[in-house]
Amino acid sequence: MRNLAIMTALSLLTAGSAGIAERGVDDVPPARSIGTAVSCIPLVQIRESRVHNDRVIDFRVSGKKWYRNTLPIDCPSLGFEERFSYRTSISQLCSQDIITVLRSGGTGGLDRGPSCGLGKFEPVEIDRKPR
Repeated sequence: MRNLAIMTALSLLTAGSAGIAERGVDDVPPARSIGTAVSCIPLVQIRESRVHNDRVIDFRVSGKKWYRNTLPIDCPSLGFEERFSYRTSISQLCSQDIITVLRSGGTGGLDRGPSCGLGKFEPVEIDRKPR
């Protein structure tokens, strides 16, 4: 039951309006590494996630700290749908965890899409200035 609540909360955090075309590498805001990448981040600290394309997700944790996760391989339709779910049996989201893209269903619900592995979580300072 707890996993379902976590999955639902994360899917709501990541839900956004999808564009007509998949977003590409140019849509990833520049970021500067500010530390060593870590394998896991605590679930209770995740406040927001931003999907930039099929491979890059930024996670905001407590405060204004951001972690960038670059998936080892592209996750088809992640950039278009901009939302995902995950299951974990521990209180952390880790680089060995699998995310599943949530697709808009025909009746207004959500369907499961491709599943993909996460990469390491790199602490970053994100340049949010308009280009």
